[in-house]
Amino acid sequence: MNLPNKLTMFRVILIPFFVAAMLIAAIPDWAAFVIFVVASVTDFFDGYLARKNNQVTNFGKFMDPLADKLLVGSAAICLTALGRIPAWIVVVLIGREFVISGFRLVAADEGVVIAASWWGKSKTVVQLFMIMALVLHFDGTAWHVIEQVLIWASLALTIVSLADYIFKNRAVLSEKNRHF
Repeated sequence: MNLPNKLTMFRVILIPFFVAAMLIAAIPDWAAFVIFVVASVTDFFDGYLARKNNQVTNFGKFMDPLADKLLVGSAAICLTALGRIPAWIVVVLIGREFVISGFRLVAADEGVVIAASWWGKSKTVVQLFMIMALVLHFDGTAWHVIEQVLIWASLALTIVSLADYIFKNRAVLSEKNRHF
């Protein structure tokens, strides 16, 4: 197993520790924040190192996005349990990921590789900052405003990136291209 894949697996291993840090009241929020930041940084480095060192593998192509979805989904669910983000927003965030994953599976079956778009990458960055802000969850009106801006920006980018993704890749689902 190469280093990028080890970093991906390390991210997956960090998820239960992050969830525990989020949901066990005796553990301070900053501990969950540090775990989340470390896990998020591994996401950058696993992809960077895989491309730089020509170590892109099928395992990495499968596990990296799965690890990302598990991390962000776990964080969003924990934040819902703590009352820091409405459940309906989390349903939209996670629902988008299911739709995109489904699209990618259909595309892969057709031999089509769908690259991430600028909208999708922007959505991911805003989601990560939203999660970090909500994990820290400082008291005060200014911090609450920052949290709300990040929540709504994340929701907007989730919807826009999904619409963009579907529009740009609609041919993948067209009947004339399907061979059932």
